[in-house]
Amino acid sequence: MQTPFLPHMLESIEKVEANRAARLESEPRRLDANEKRDLLEEFHPDYGDKGFAEIRIGANSGEKAPKELAALLHSKSKLSGVNLNLENVEYDVDVLIIGGGGAGAAAAIEAQGAGANVLIVTKLRMGDSNSMMAEGGIQAADKDTDSPMQHYLDSMGGGHYKNKPELLRRLVMEGPGALKWLNELGVMFDKHEDGTMMTFPGGGLSRKRLHACADYTGAEITRVLRDEVHGRRIQIVEYTAALELLLDENGQAAGAVLMNMLTGEYSVARAKTVIMATGGSGRMHYHGFPTTNHYGATADGIVMAYRAGCNLLYQDTIQYHPSGAAFPAQLFGALVTEKVRSLGAQLLNVEAHAFVHPLETRDVAASAIIRECRQVGKGIEIPGGASGVWLDTPLIDIIHGEGKIASALPGMLRMFLNYQIDLRKMPILVYPTFHYQNGGIEIENEGNTKKIENLFVAGEAAGGIHGRNRLLGNSMLDIIVFGRLAGQNAAKMAKNVNLGNASLKHVHDYEQEIAQAGLETGATSPILLPNYIRDVNATKICGGEL
Repeated sequence: MQTPFLPHMLESIEKVEANRAARLESEPRRLDANEKRDLLEEFHPDYGDKGFAEIRIGANSGEKAPKELAALLHSKSKLSGVNLNLENVEYDVDVLIIGGGGAGAAAAIEAQGAGANVLIVTKLRMGDSNSMMAEGGIQAADKDTDSPMQHYLDSMGGGHYKNKPELLRRLVMEGPGALKWLNELGVMFDKHEDGTMMTFPGGGLSRKRLHACADYTGAEITRVLRDEVHGRRIQIVEYTAALELLLDENGQAAGAVLMNMLTGEYSVARAKTVIMATGGSGRMHYHGFPTTNHYGATADGIVMAYRAGCNLLYQDTIQYHPSGAAFPAQLFGALVTEKVRSLGAQLLNVEAHAFVHPLETRDVAASAIIRECRQVGKGIEIPGGASGVWLDTPLIDIIHGEGKIASALPGMLRMFLNYQIDLRKMPILVYPTFHYQNGGIEIENEGNTKKIENLFVAGEAAGGIHGRNRLLGNSMLDIIVFGRLAGQNAAKMAKNVNLGNASLKHVHDYEQEIAQAGLETGATSPILLPNYIRDVNATKICGGEL
């Protein structure tokens, strides 16, 4: 097979192969708490000031946010100057769900099951989401050797003890039930011959707690949830974006203004309760990083909820997955699942030195990679000015026996084979990539927002569950636990809601704040989809050169 690796890469690969046997005998040690703190403070983007701006209006005024997010929060509504008749209601439902990913689907299933009339609106297709693209697995403490308490302690430590305790408790306590629910719906988890579920280790986990479907767990879970939604004939409106929430005169959520992405036509959805399940913000490319996120991940829910008066929590914290593909250019930023490292692959610099334990938490591992690439001669140069480190994937078949990569990582194997890289025989180049929005709209224990009655949030748009750093597999658990919870509670609440007249007064009030703060730029938000023609001219997305 012809290799795409350049001569200087092949020279480094020779060193990787030469010391592989020795590295099998001694893994890098785990860092202590002080070493982790120092590493994060020096190299992790969250800990610096560059790339951030102060939020100058709204509930989080005075706090910092990535400058791209701050710009969205300081922008006018896309409906500014648009004359709408809000009494011309096209959809009138009990529960409006904004977003068609895993959290939205789980919420819809439960809300309909509780007797509610449900509508899902999604700006792309049903299932187009970060949930679909997740690879590694889903955590749940369902083994005799594990417990929700241990899951709680691991996750609290991984979140730097900033998780909202009541939210994390709910996540871990309902984890086994969520896994059982998915299994009964038909998710094809990896299982032993006796039918019991396989579990895998992961960064920051003290037990083998990760349940997977090969390396396409998110796609499999999303497939089943989407099929269930379709099977239940829940109403879905695709290629339709929510632009603003509607509130009544008492400040209750009362629906949303929608826009057809194909025709630009506006419509009004009236709803007794609203669930925001709009996902993340990776396509904003904070700090110039590439991203694993799907095309529609542009922080829409955060913008709409913030304009309506919601609090944000940890909006300045982003998870950069340590192993985003760095080469070839066609794969730049694509996810290389943490399962690769949990199976034994090591991170190596240009001298084939294993510089960090493969199962450190994601923020620590990402910071270690950034450190190596900033130190002259430690990273492997990549055409275009970026650099990366090796992930020594052949170790997996050496450790577990030939065929393990093919059976456990079939999607990853095919992805790289498309570019003449056989990860069974040669290492791959990786660099951190924007993977997950740790913070978001602050929620309470029932999935409800603090300030807006009848408004719920589920999935990546919510903040507080994971603290300031998320452990792998907790996001897939989050969308199920809090998606189901939001659906159940929204349906229950809808039975007793009396709505007044819907309005966009809060949007007009917000724009007055923008004017008073001197922030008028002519920009509007949410942006709905990334504009890469504009972004190429404005900034270089180059692998997080800070």
